[in-house]
Amino acid sequence: MNVSILHFFYYLCGMIRYYENIEITERNSFHVRQVAKRLVEFDKAEELPEIFAKYKPESWYVLSGGNNILFTQDVEPLLITPCDQTIAIVSESDDAVRVKVGAGVEWDDLVAWSVERGLWGIENLSLIPGKAGAAPVQNIGAYGVEAKDAIKSVEMYFVEGDNFITLAAEHCDFGYRESVFKHSLKGRVVITSIEIELSKVANPRLGYGDVIREVEARGGATLANIRDAICSIRRSKLPDTAVLGNAGSFFKNPIVESAVAERLLAEYPEMPHYPAAEEGKIKLAAGWLIDKAGMKGYKEGNVGVHERQALVLVNLGGATGGEVIAFAHKVVAKVREKFGIEISPEVNVL
Repeated sequence: MNVSILHFFYYLCGMIRYYENIEITERNSFHVRQVAKRLVEFDKAEELPEIFAKYKPESWYVLSGGNNILFTQDVEPLLITPCDQTIAIVSESDDAVRVKVGAGVEWDDLVAWSVERGLWGIENLSLIPGKAGAAPVQNIGAYGVEAKDAIKSVEMYFVEGDNFITLAAEHCDFGYRESVFKHSLKGRVVITSIEIELSKVANPRLGYGDVIREVEARGGATLANIRDAICSIRRSKLPDTAVLGNAGSFFKNPIVESAVAERLLAEYPEMPHYPAAEEGKIKLAAGWLIDKAGMKGYKEGNVGVHERQALVLVNLGGATGGEVIAFAHKVVAKVREKFGIEISPEVNVL
């Protein structure tokens, strides 16, 4: 069958949807124009054995919401997209609720769902783009809260064993933007759902950034006010992917030895810094470092550093993945030159 590069072959078999030579510009938030040789969507976890048996991919990659990935070339591996959008309460006590969430659920839809039901725990993670199935991979976080704080287990299909397994949170090796899914389980499992625990008891966490001020301006620490405040803060600082292609925070906040932080604070006493989970380490703000290195708002060709949030690299129109990576290397070099600190990408590059 002859198929041009700008067209795709599609058929529906049960709940499995298969495409060939599909343009994925709108399936990645950077909006770089690339073509995937093959892409398959599935709605139910039990369809995964059929997918791997039928297509026998030599290589594959899970493309969820496309919010934390930068494509630098046309894609040869089979792209697998989970579409299960189920949110279901699985157990409940006097003060907590356990919820099973399909991998295809929009993360912010889950936050809205929890806030509407008066359930605490993930409200600080409002407006983070992406799908629930990707949340444990990156251990997404914002405003003093991380996904690991709510996740109790992760369900997945183990490709090598052709079986389904459930991994308790304590075995997921969660760290700052880290998990076992980025290391020993990378390229071996497809996450199908997560189970989280939410609290019926009020537990506002407001000690980060502008959150306290914005919440108080709305009348106090209710779930609705916290969500509204955080959404407002994020919208004021972060570009809309519909307007400017981006993947959110492109760089991770570097974690350094306390002695390094103290040296820098002696020269830059205003430098933001926070305790890291690891004893003797301090987390620095990569956005501040990039700003002070003179790169905030800097543009070159089709790529730039966002003018309001230096952590974010933006596609100004027509940028290729290669152009974005080259530009990112320049940002890293500028920070290294000024501070002697190495920042690294948070975004996956394919």
